[in-house]
Amino acid sequence: MPLSDIQVRNLKPREKAYKVSDFEGLFVLVKPNGSKLWQMKYRLFGKERLFSIGVYPDVSLAQARKAKEDARAKVAAEIDPSEAKQTEKRVKREEAGQTFEKIGEAFLDKQRKEGKTKATLDKTAYHLKLANQDFGRRPITEITAPMILKTLRKVEAKGNYETAHRLRARIGSVFRYAVASGMAEIDPTYALRDALIRPTRVHRAAITDPKALGRLMNEIDGFDGQATTRIALTLLALLAQRPGEIRHAKWSEIDFVAKVWAIPAEKMKMRKDHVVPLPAQAIALLDELRRMNGTGEYLFPSLRTWKRPMSENTLNAALRRMGYSGEEMTAHGFRASFSTLANESGLWHPDAIERALAHVEKNEVRRAYARGDHWEERVRLAKWWAGYLDEVKAT
Repeated sequence: MPLSDIQVRNLKPREKAYKVSDFEGLFVLVKPNGSKLWQMKYRLFGKERLFSIGVYPDVSLAQARKAKEDARAKVAAEIDPSEAKQTEKRVKREEAGQTFEKIGEAFLDKQRKEGKTKATLDKTAYHLKLANQDFGRRPITEITAPMILKTLRKVEAKGNYETAHRLRARIGSVFRYAVASGMAEIDPTYALRDALIRPTRVHRAAITDPKALGRLMNEIDGFDGQATTRIALTLLALLAQRPGEIRHAKWSEIDFVAKVWAIPAEKMKMRKDHVVPLPAQAIALLDELRRMNGTGEYLFPSLRTWKRPMSENTLNAALRRMGYSGEEMTAHGFRASFSTLANESGLWHPDAIERALAHVEKNEVRRAYARGDHWEERVRLAKWWAGYLDEVKAT
């Protein structure tokens, strides 16, 4: 017999929860604490299931019956009303901006405002894209550690162990941003710290034998690809800066009169302005380059558009084309070549070499006393290194 509103209102709690049926599967569950929950039994694909409608009196008898009719219509169409309800909630949360993807976008925007380098922003965007493919549209509060681990395992399966670790860290950064913003309560990546395969640390390959370095410099001089790539590789060797800093170099940063390259802090890994002395060999290369593309913004623009710098793969690809494998030499390896050979020469203060590489002293006490930038010595060091490269090419 169908219930009346008075009957539902007068139902009293008991020691144990009990059900009172209405009709067509609808019933009210009365709990020991006095709460009354509307629920409905239904069968779909041969299994009995339960659909939660709401709490009485927030959901009245009439509203519960209407919800039941809607649910029965879905069941008739072979749609699970419980799943449909969760999907509806998810859509509403998406509209409210509570999904991982939207919070990730907010986190990336925060990094932009903080002045993170383009390389950092690109890596963040890449990692978020990997995560978004699996759970980007899910509300962040519904994402669990097992869900994240499933995504990380796919990266691991390709042998990309370092990427998997970095991806976990980046996802964790988004969750911590969400926690700080009141959109989540925990960071589930914390539970995954020991779940991933630890990558074997491999130092970037570099040539430190003078004769082998001389052969490489001659190979670069005879490079039969783009002239701009040849110049970029030579400047990479001459100036010992990071490949990303070379690729993103702008003409506005080059002072031909003072013979310096002033790299702004936002481009530097250590977030500090860095000035690089330019030896005569570098000035000659820059003059050659200026005749090619001196009217643009970048020293080394992309072949597709002058509005972007050359691809990050260009320099390593050129080394491979010249026959140097990734185990022999990398674009970043020129820095190790410079550091090793300059230190082995015994001519230069180690701090001057470190400042030339834009390294920051990790020892707090040592850093407190290392206030000078060794500029005059760095100018002499740059001139010596350029001459050294000419010497090893000639031997």
